[in-house]
Amino acid sequence: MLRTTDSNFRKILWGARIEQSPPTVSYEEVMHEDDKGLFKWLSNINKFGFSLVQGVPATPEATQELVERIGFIRQTHYGGFWDFTSDLAMGDLAYTNVALGAHTDTTYFTDPCGLQLFHLLSHTDGSGGASLLVDGFYAASILKDVHPEAYEVLSNVHVPSHAAGEPSVTYRPNPPTGYPVLGHDSVTGELTQVRWNNDDRSVMNQLDPHLVDEWYSAIRAWNNCLTSPDSEFWLQLQPGTAVVFDNHRVLHGRSAFTGKRRMCGAYVGGDEYRSKLAILTDQFAPDAVLRATNDIPLAVANGRNIWNSAL
Repeated sequence: MLRTTDSNFRKILWGARIEQSPPTVSYEEVMHEDDKGLFKWLSNINKFGFSLVQGVPATPEATQELVERIGFIRQTHYGGFWDFTSDLAMGDLAYTNVALGAHTDTTYFTDPCGLQLFHLLSHTDGSGGASLLVDGFYAASILKDVHPEAYEVLSNVHVPSHAAGEPSVTYRPNPPTGYPVLGHDSVTGELTQVRWNNDDRSVMNQLDPHLVDEWYSAIRAWNNCLTSPDSEFWLQLQPGTAVVFDNHRVLHGRSAFTGKRRMCGAYVGGDEYRSKLAILTDQFAPDAVLRATNDIPLAVANGRNIWNSAL
């Protein structure tokens, strides 16, 4: 199962043709105190897995304020809010100018970071560096249709991963055997998470020897789905346009570049994002039960309708 049934939370799967009309909001809308633009922004992310924000002042200060409209910034070994160039300041390929294939971040965390935002502040004396987005749920739907046996392998085989690029850290998820590439709700069977970063994958020493050939065939088929021209959405970010995406769904990458790029951004926890979206949904798009009961005496306590499905 790849789609939810609640109309407010239904996922819209997409491929390369999303380039014709990518989900977009303006910085002015998002920052307005009435929160309508914020709800539009988070709704875009929920439906499509990403959204562009146009008209962002090309400063780290304005970008940080934008991120914090969602929630507090998640601190990692990379820091909180990043402002970086390709100077190898950290032991990570993001701090180079080489091409990066489609991947999700922090697969080595037990709880990978939820949202990720990037804003290109400047790019001088060079070219390249196009950004790549791939809808992991769309790629998974293709894999399931064309290679159901591969989908099954990637839904069940646990993949260990690690981060040890810095001498001060060694991150591994708990349990250290890791998690499948495709994570599902154990009750509904719905696809809820994609974890894929081949550069962070550890030794598959827990893999049953009889599954070795199946495993490599499965990730080969998966890679073909991710790198198909039908799946890849390429865009050239410019100062003033930020992109935020759901790291549990959308994979990202970039082409190689020359010159000096200054990029800023941050992670936000998935729980913080979903909490903000839930509050704004109750405010701007309440379900039929909330609409029918809001005026009933004692139905609302401490600003919350007691018939809210989350309660």
